[in-house]
Amino acid sequence: MAIEGGCLCGAVRYQISGKPVATAVCHCKNCQKQSGTAFSIVFSVKAKELSVDGALSTFEDVGSSGAPVLRKFCGKCGSPILSEIAALSHLRFIKAGTLDDTSWLKPQIHIWCDSAQSWVERDPALPQFPREPTG
Repeated sequence: MAIEGGCLCGAVRYQISGKPVATAVCHCKNCQKQSGTAFSIVFSVKAKELSVDGALSTFEDVGSSGAPVLRKFCGKCGSPILSEIAALSHLRFIKAGTLDDTSWLKPQIHIWCDSAQSWVERDPALPQFPREPTG
């Protein structure tokens, strides 16, 4: 199954040749600010299985480890597309809302629950981590 997506204006498109590693609902403050809402749904893929067409702009953020997080977005329309986390350099974290077809996507975990908005209902059947999972 080829997975494809892109930004709002169409200037950036991506293709993923493999299966996602994991799908998470991220409640960290930086994802809240970047998405403009209470959380961001992201899925991780192997970096070597992702190809991107079009120019991405980059905002360099700092992760909880102090290492860089490169938040990549379309410079024309501003759509956030993916993040590169230095501590997990073999993976890319794609914003789920950029998928052409989201019907197959199911969150598997909630992360950064310590900073979740109190009014957001989280599925109690899913694992929930105060910050990012370790190990």
